[in-house]
Amino acid sequence: MLPSRVTLVDVGPRDGLQNEKQPVAAEHKIELVHRLQSAGLREIEVTSFVSPKWVPQMADNAQVMAGLRRRAGVRYSVLVPNLKGLEAALQPARDGWPDEVVVFGAASEAFSQKNINCSIAESIERFAPVVAAAREAGIKVRGAISCALACPYEGEVSPDRVEQVVRLMQGIGVQHVGVADTIGVGTPRRVQAAMERALKHYPLAEVSGHFHDTYGQALANIYACLELGVHCFDASVAGLGGCPYAKGATGNVATEDVVFLLHGLGIETGIDLDALVDTAAFVSGVLGRKPVSCVANAVLAKRGVPA
Repeated sequence: MLPSRVTLVDVGPRDGLQNEKQPVAAEHKIELVHRLQSAGLREIEVTSFVSPKWVPQMADNAQVMAGLRRRAGVRYSVLVPNLKGLEAALQPARDGWPDEVVVFGAASEAFSQKNINCSIAESIERFAPVVAAAREAGIKVRGAISCALACPYEGEVSPDRVEQVVRLMQGIGVQHVGVADTIGVGTPRRVQAAMERALKHYPLAEVSGHFHDTYGQALANIYACLELGVHCFDASVAGLGGCPYAKGATGNVATEDVVFLLHGLGIETGIDLDALVDTAAFVSGVLGRKPVSCVANAVLAKRGVPA
């Protein structure tokens, strides 16, 4: 039996926009978050507190957090790579604090070294004080495991490696774990094998999937997770975000496409698809291109709205 309700975490404002080459104004980022919550999103990854040297698009993180009109029942999360990032995230007034912080590791040693210049074990050591400080401040901690299916440097990643990282994250107090197919090469049975390892250590409510659509498998992989009872997934409005390891390929699965699938299965999301398509059109207009989303483009064409 499939879940009766699914929670979607829209990562467009953070994971989607951070790869854009053109600057995106803070006012547009804030408007994007407001439109997402008006469309019914209750989990939004807003920004990241990382060095502007490495991720210039997120340099306005504090401004964006401070500018939000918060809505009751909505969880606003931010990504923090280290203790310095967490301290920066907690600098604004209490109303500007995130409800959740995200730490990210990898299931691939090569990717960990290339991405954050340390081994998997060393990355967990870095996260330990971040997790402790966040939880002491009453903030939930979500852990993201990138390259859980395959790595651009090492190739296929085994479920054993995924389970190793899951256990390490659990050991430092991470409360929720997300299994991510960072390069979008996963297929349903392999995805289920990785998810089953996470579910050995975390309850269903605290395991999520994050799928890229590089090879067009994201929706199939989400359905495979639904078969296991998993009912929380990351997605990105308008399909924002590319895949830096596959030139020209799409990245995050589009939130509209996931919502269309779920509603077609009779699964509740609390999301208004028409309002979500409007949001996709808004942010795509800001970026000067059409959405990377089959559903958004189909709905807009049906309305007679030019791309």
